[in-house]
Amino acid sequence: MTQLIDGRIAAQVIKKRVRADVAAILAKGLRAPRLAVVLAGDHPASEVYVKNKELACKSVGIETVMHRLPKDASQKQILDLIAKLNEDDSIDGILPQLPLPAHISRTAVILAVDPKKDVDGLTPLNQGLLDWNLPGIRPCTPSGIVELLKFSGTEIRGALAAVLGRSLLVGAPTANLLSHEGATTVSMHSESRNSSELTRQADIVVVATGQHHLVKGDWIKPGATVIDVGIHRMPDGSIEGDVHFASVSKVAGKISPVPGGVGPMTIASLLVNCISAYKLRKKII
Repeated sequence: MTQLIDGRIAAQVIKKRVRADVAAILAKGLRAPRLAVVLAGDHPASEVYVKNKELACKSVGIETVMHRLPKDASQKQILDLIAKLNEDDSIDGILPQLPLPAHISRTAVILAVDPKKDVDGLTPLNQGLLDWNLPGIRPCTPSGIVELLKFSGTEIRGALAAVLGRSLLVGAPTANLLSHEGATTVSMHSESRNSSELTRQADIVVVATGQHHLVKGDWIKPGATVIDVGIHRMPDGSIEGDVHFASVSKVAGKISPVPGGVGPMTIASLLVNCISAYKLRKKII
């Protein structure tokens, strides 16, 4: 029978650890870690994500400061705000909520964030530290994926891992992290040939393509572990992933659901990164 990998339970384990870290910080007479969230526009999904992040931070003792900008805010306004937050010693982490309005350069905004406050782990410095497998702030969703695999008891070292999708936010750093964990990693994308033949050989399949129900049961090796990163809101209000759950769950040994799989782990990883950024800035080991 296929094992469902519950990201909500795994996230609670991480939150408990973060809550203890915050309590230890406060016990030393230090202030709580503080996260600044920059939200531009009124993207409905972003509103939900930001609210969930606020609640998660509050549940572990991390303070949040919201900065809301209208959807017609200029790029200069956002960059000026980030520059101000970079200099603010009371702010330990800066989170520009993605996606940004179409007229704003995501690259410019990410580049503007001080790498020491980059709790998304997306700046070139932190991505480079990941490439070199050196200590740094890791991207939230890829970190959550690796923790989810470990939580499920999936053996990463020595496994063949297929990662579908090569975005800088998820696919590429996930492949790097899995490689650093000892997996043999195959990274695929829209121009890859024979993707289904490659995934059928993999012990671990991570799907982050943004294509609804791309991966079907006949793409998966019996007993493999499948992590679905996709999020697609259907006309009836339900949420589905990049993986066709009904067919894949009949073949896979373990599978993460949508919702309730990677999503909670992404937020839990953000909390870990807030603590890491705080300790980095305060030089706390």
